[in-house]
Amino acid sequence: MEIRPDQKLVTKQWLVLFTISTLLLLLGIALQLLIPLNPQVTPHKVAIILWPILLGVIFLMWVIAAPIIILWIRNLLFIIEDDRITIHKGILTKQQQNIPYRAITDFLLHRSLYDRFLELGTIRIQTAGQSITATGYEGQLSGLVDWDTIHQQLRAKLKQLHPVGESIAVAEPQSTPAKDDELRQILNELKTIRKLLETRQ
Repeated sequence: MEIRPDQKLVTKQWLVLFTISTLLLLLGIALQLLIPLNPQVTPHKVAIILWPILLGVIFLMWVIAAPIIILWIRNLLFIIEDDRITIHKGILTKQQQNIPYRAITDFLLHRSLYDRFLELGTIRIQTAGQSITATGYEGQLSGLVDWDTIHQQLRAKLKQLHPVGESIAVAEPQSTPAKDDELRQILNELKTIRKLLETRQ
């Protein structure tokens, strides 16, 4: 099954950029009010330096980020196969990321404020300690409109491949007579040390 992210994902990225731009403008207003503490530095002098820099940063952010966002989302493709999930991504350098089901431990559904507003969802793929990304997830399927159905299908497939009876058991220390004897000896030595300390007081 091939899935492409919905175009609402582009709208989401525009909203993120708009939010960052608004925060930068609010920061500029705060700096405009806080910097002129010295009588020699007037708000007008601050504005002459501050606002061109701030507006230039916002303009550059939009000019650089806008085409990258469009191309990145246009090149995103998720392929859900019987034994793996393949994520195609990249702009100049194309990447094909294969995540086999045997390495997947869970699928996490993530919906940010923007996602809920646009009725989108992201499914994050957790693996058994193999992730090298900063997020801690091996990969993610972003910009999904039918996120709930896809999430249920993926979890059902994972449950089918990894039944509860075959789940990896957490290694618990098993009690053996030799270990019990060692623990009793340690406990007795601790009791002896405690008695010696109490008698010295």
